[in-house]
Amino acid sequence: MVGTDSAAVCPECDGRLRTRGTETICEDCGLVSAEDAIDRGPEWRSFDDDETDRRRTGAPLTRSRHDRGLSTEIGYGSGSSADYRSRLTGRKRRQIGRLRREHNRARISTKAKRNQVYGFTEIRRLNASLSLPESSREQACALFKSAQSEGLFQGRSLEGFAAAVVYATCRTRSNPRTVDEITAVARAGSDELTAAYDALNRELGLPTGPIDPTQYLPRYASKLDLGTAVERRAREHVTTLVQEGVICGRNPSGVAAACLYAASGEREEWPTVTQATAADVADVATATIRSTVKTLREL
Repeated sequence: MVGTDSAAVCPECDGRLRTRGTETICEDCGLVSAEDAIDRGPEWRSFDDDETDRRRTGAPLTRSRHDRGLSTEIGYGSGSSADYRSRLTGRKRRQIGRLRREHNRARISTKAKRNQVYGFTEIRRLNASLSLPESSREQACALFKSAQSEGLFQGRSLEGFAAAVVYATCRTRSNPRTVDEITAVARAGSDELTAAYDALNRELGLPTGPIDPTQYLPRYASKLDLGTAVERRAREHVTTLVQEGVICGRNPSGVAAACLYAASGEREEWPTVTQATAADVADVATATIRSTVKTLREL
């Protein structure tokens, strides 16, 4: 799986560096420039002869839950605990059932918390469906909570705001996802997402700018089975269009797909794609691909 791109260059050949997993590798010469191996195990070791277990237990704090993940839950048990529960009397079983019900009511005591639980659940589902990193999910949940604190939910759907914060997080983190890609897996339409995103952008002042078409190139090149050489050539085409100032008003996703189409087949050893295939990957019309390629050839 290809990670996020890096703006740095290779110290050996001045090639482009790309992060793959925990290593930063040069695309040209294959030099491993850096690695980030994180030990996510417990901070203390525990041995059999220790009187106490010094390892930390429990899940870490997370913004993707309304209580930061600190709440407890009265479960139904499994294994030996289930056998123990089967030996309880009917009166004791009913008492535990009442405790479980009252405990759940105490965990979500207000409508605001209930909205947070529903919204955070939807954000986690969208994040998993779009294969976004965990840090993106945390930021989206924090943005959802900020929107709730500012009273932006009135007259708008929670599903629309869940989709909007995921889209806004992708924009601010340069992790490109189109509106159509998000609404395809969301429980909200494009109109609901747009209305919620406009409110977020207007009231919270999100640090979002124009989308760079080069952000779509690695993902689209992978879907089209094009190599890194074609992707680099397409990046040069995008740079040419940006320098000439002719992409204003154009769909950045379509621009990226058109540059990949123009770059494919420029050499005999490079694979080729059709306009229809490139348009299908970017979810645009073939006319968008043709017009961009025509502009590129005129330059």
